[in-house]
Amino acid sequence: MEEESRIGDELSILVVTAERLRVAVDEAESFKTECGDVGKQIDRLAQMLRTLVRLVASSQQVYDRPIRRVIVDVKKNLERGFALVRKCRRHNIIRRVCTIINAGDFRKVINLLESSNGDVKWILSVFDSDGDGSFGGGIVISLPPIATNDPILPWVWSLVASIQMGKLADKIDAANQLGSLAGDNDRNKKIIVDEGGVAPLLRLLKESSSAEAQIAAATAIGLLACDEDKVRSIVNELGVPIIVQVLGDSPVRVQIKVATLVARMAEHDPIAQDEFARQSVIKPLVTLLSLDVFVDDHHLSKHNSIHSLVQMNKDIENDSSLKTYRAYKSSKSNVYRDIGGSGSRTGNFKKDRDNENPEVKHELKVNCAEALWMLARGNVANSRRITETKGLLSLAKIVEKEVGELQYNCLMTLMEITAAAESNADLRRAAFKTNSPAAKAVIDQMLWIIKEVDSTILKIPAIQSIGSLARTFPARETRMIQPLVEKLGSSNQEVAITAVISLQKFICPENFLGVEHSKNIIEYGAIPLVMKLIRNFEQQMQLQCLALLCYLSINASNHEQLEQAKVLTVLEGAERLASLQNPELRELVSKAIYQLSLYNAGSHSQMLSYVGP
Repeated sequence: MEEESRIGDELSILVVTAERLRVAVDEAESFKTECGDVGKQIDRLAQMLRTLVRLVASSQQVYDRPIRRVIVDVKKNLERGFALVRKCRRHNIIRRVCTIINAGDFRKVINLLESSNGDVKWILSVFDSDGDGSFGGGIVISLPPIATNDPILPWVWSLVASIQMGKLADKIDAANQLGSLAGDNDRNKKIIVDEGGVAPLLRLLKESSSAEAQIAAATAIGLLACDEDKVRSIVNELGVPIIVQVLGDSPVRVQIKVATLVARMAEHDPIAQDEFARQSVIKPLVTLLSLDVFVDDHHLSKHNSIHSLVQMNKDIENDSSLKTYRAYKSSKSNVYRDIGGSGSRTGNFKKDRDNENPEVKHELKVNCAEALWMLARGNVANSRRITETKGLLSLAKIVEKEVGELQYNCLMTLMEITAAAESNADLRRAAFKTNSPAAKAVIDQMLWIIKEVDSTILKIPAIQSIGSLARTFPARETRMIQPLVEKLGSSNQEVAITAVISLQKFICPENFLGVEHSKNIIEYGAIPLVMKLIRNFEQQMQLQCLALLCYLSINASNHEQLEQAKVLTVLEGAERLASLQNPELRELVSKAIYQLSLYNAGSHSQMLSYVGP
């Protein structure tokens, strides 16, 4: 109400200014005809301004962007008119000679006042198109003089005003139109955000009892969430708690759009990632993703299978985070109960969800999986939260059972979690212990994809995930090394180079089992494949292969396959290339050459002593 009061005060000042100008017109002694024309414009303008003041005073909420823009122009035009008309009063002869005005000056002022009348009339048509003295009569698509050069601007104003102050049908229509505008180009998105379109859309999403209205609002907001600045605007309007609340307590078709909105915001803004986590969005996303997923993996022991199944079903049926949202919602004002925010409504949503057709449920899971992927991407804390909700087991099971976009989104989520575990020892130890059923299920699915699935788009993240977990595998665990070595011979260069990088992580200095892993990699036939890659790959890829060869040479310099393949000769030839490209690689190549030279020298001296003098 304070905002409306300030607008009302500014409009009242304009009314007073118009009345002063009317008095000046009556006092004019020269150019009476022209002053009379000014007076007619002022009478119309003052009347409309008084009507607008009454509308603002009687409204609970006013969309003020167009009003403020018009106020600035009207004030400037009234002041210019007053300055001109005042010169037409009775003055002494010297003042009259010095004050030079003509009919052209009046034409300019009259044109400006006509524009102001057109602007205020447009404002009234938007806010009172029914003519009944109340705001929100419908969407008005017309062009006021103030926006002649930018027709999108008044369209956005009218749509946002309808969303904020219109009837439900108008709100839905306006939200859909606003979403369509936002989808056209980035400039439209910027105008919508700059002109205050986010807050009314969030209010419609939060308070509407209509699923259609919530879908329209969520879709429009999702289209606006296209870069970091616009997502930050949504966050700054306190949009994240609203979005999480709606996700936890809405019909499935609304949840589908809201999950997409979470994904878009998390994709573009790390602040949004963290804010969603603070508002506990991960648990309901995992719960919705896990619907109808039976965690009965045959690799688990009987005890663990039953326990996991019971626990997962208990989480789905009795999600504590959803209870939190419901308690939060019921603790709000009676407005929420009036729009249907009761426990019976929640029960109805669950019943509706159970009765939804499989295609709709599948779409919800696809979007929830994408949201989890974007929340986990580059975010250790969110990855940890997903593992703490038993999300790993559900994600692994879906990767095993599903195909298409749902399988891919879950796989990418797991890839992000394993990448986070690679960079964070605490997460690695907590989530990927060797005796963890969830970790075992994840690794099994990654290996299955690498070995059995004929899809590059799936193989690459699976290979990356195994590489990220390289430091979690004991020396005796060699089943993941052979598939990676085999992929060195892949006809797809991207698959091959991804395998090279993943194998590096098994034998780099940061992996204290590098020596044991190096021996296993060589035993599985990696050396000829790496040598072939060095010969055939382009220069940047050659450097990765060269690094892998160096690690193998340093860790297992006494292995006979290295000598048989003439690795030392290859490294000596590559030393110049490495020195030109990368100082760290140059040092690595030098160290590998030194190690191999030592072994070869020792081997040669042993041979001489054996042959004898």
